Amino acid sequence: MKIQINTDSNIEGSEKMADHVRSTVKSALDRNSDHITRVEVHLSDENGHKRGHNDKRCMMEARIEGRRPIAVSNQAGTLYQAIEGAVDKLTNLIESTLGRQQHQRNRRTDPPSPEQKV
Repeated sequence: MKIQINTDSNIEGSEKMADHVRSTVKSALDRNSDHITRVEVHLSDENGHKRGHNDKRCMMEARIEGRRPIAVSNQAGTLYQAIEGAVDKLTNLIESTLGRQQHQRNRRTDPPSPEQKV
């Protein structure tokens, strides 16, 4: 699973922040990492240099094998809170998506093959 981190011009992309994002995403998505090819993380400050309530935003997009990309976003007072909220949302969405996919496979009702008919 590849993790790509992007920041807007109002966020200083430090190595410490990148390490935090990578470790948070990896630990949260580890259970389903076999199905995920890439996660893109976009960090932004909605108000730029001005202070504001819940103006830090984290958007995460995951690419799951054989499916369309899925995305979530979260806004909070700090980047760390925004990241935590977004990764929780993404984890729930991925587990729900993969769970539905597994459920559909289990309920599949293909007609019996000619060898099975007797």
